[in-house]
Amino acid sequence: MRRSGLATLAVLTITVIWGSTFFIIKDAVDRMEPIDFLAIRFTIAAALIALVLWPRLRRLPAGGWRAGLGLGVLYGLAQIAQTYGLKHTSASVSGFITGTYVVLTPIILWLFLKVRLSAQAWVAVALACLGLGVLTLTGPAAMGWGEWLTLLGAFFYALHIVVLERFAPQWDALALTAVQLVGVALTCLVAAIPGGVHLSADPVAWRAIAYTVLVAGIATMLLQTWAQRHLSATRTALMMTFEPVFASLFAIALGGEHLSARLLIGGGGPRRPQHPTDPRGYDHPGRSHISQRHRRLVKEKTP
Repeated sequence: MRRSGLATLAVLTITVIWGSTFFIIKDAVDRMEPIDFLAIRFTIAAALIALVLWPRLRRLPAGGWRAGLGLGVLYGLAQIAQTYGLKHTSASVSGFITGTYVVLTPIILWLFLKVRLSAQAWVAVALACLGLGVLTLTGPAAMGWGEWLTLLGAFFYALHIVVLERFAPQWDALALTAVQLVGVALTCLVAAIPGGVHLSADPVAWRAIAYTVLVAGIATMLLQTWAQRHLSATRTALMMTFEPVFASLFAIALGGEHLSARLLIGGGGPRRPQHPTDPRGYDHPGRSHISQRHRRLVKEKTP
């Protein structure tokens, strides 16, 4: 099989894995603060891959370190925006809105790098805008903070794909992946400084951290960095079109969500069953939406 074919298979594998993470992370951030989850997740991932690839990192020139850290900051900002958004929306809606990076990527190429877009790309942009319009205009507060934060995350993901296309062919893929993860970890740790990082005692949260570190973190970034040495940013983004579909399928099969007409038309698929204590349907029976950090502060201040 040609390398472009293997690269295509790698991107499709990434799409399936990323689609599987939405309901897992949604459950995790209902149990711990999103920034705590991200800081722990990427610090572990960066430490593991740096330990394994230390000889390659020592040989990586300063330019490779600058490129990798910059890419890591972009990816870290995307993760922070998306994960905070996921705390306030359903996994399927998050999957659909995150998937708009597929059309944001060619738009960024057109606006900033003067790359001409094909008619198919403009059709994809129009369809994505139509889907977002359905989510925005149908129902009260259909596009709230969670949805807008997720859209911001999609923009940073698209920017990461565009910049990675430029730097991936220049540097060793394994070393560049490791430096990116270091950049993501540093970004999340800096964002966590105001409140500090708090470890969770919940085993479900730690299972989510383990999966997102090893499979959805190290493995997918390695695959993406290698694949984009052989594929263009536009082709990579277009092949990731199915991520919202996989996110919805996993949310239905394993996340306890159900189909809704609005999301089916908009492109997202299912929604989580609404709980009577939460008009937007994001609550879970037996769980409070007061953040764990807020509860800790209240407890500390109570005599």
